[in-house]
Amino acid sequence: MQQHKAQKVSFDDELLILVDDADNVTGYENKLVAHRGSGLLHRAFSIFLFNANGEVLLHKRSDAKPLWPGFWTNSCCSHPRKGETYSEATRRRLHEELGVSAELGFLYQFRYSADFAGQGSENELCAVYAGTLDDQQELAPNVNEIADWCWVSCSALDAWLSDAPERFTPWFKLEWGRLRSDQQQALARLCRADVH
Repeated sequence: MQQHKAQKVSFDDELLILVDDADNVTGYENKLVAHRGSGLLHRAFSIFLFNANGEVLLHKRSDAKPLWPGFWTNSCCSHPRKGETYSEATRRRLHEELGVSAELGFLYQFRYSADFAGQGSENELCAVYAGTLDDQQELAPNVNEIADWCWVSCSALDAWLSDAPERFTPWFKLEWGRLRSDQQQALARLCRADVH
């Protein structure tokens, strides 16, 4: 496994895109302010990468993260910044966090909110994407963002979630539940993998 140099890629003052429930832009706010208290509704995205064996890539969030440090979550997740499209933001973040690129397909969008021990909140309109990582690319996780990572089969992940749900981020649990229910056909088509 390669490892990124410890490049800083997340900034408290980066401007996030505030939206309403219909994803209409209502303004911009820096990341720190957008996550204070109950949070301001903003755009976000989550990416699920699968390999040719149908395993999904998970990562453990760095202990330096202000919200949900040390929790396991999906392959990559972040926010579009002011002036970025979802496509631009997902491509940027895959490179920044994992050192890879992948063709992604949009699955669905949903709104959720979650409080982290009174220290801040996520209040997001989150777009969920999935894709397959070809075996020619080697992961190069950014240690400022990622403490650990693993490939896991869908059935093993189901069991892990059942046994230790407290180890996972709240958005991941919501997303995985939906991927395993009404997104099976989309996943099979996008990832060309056995995701049952």
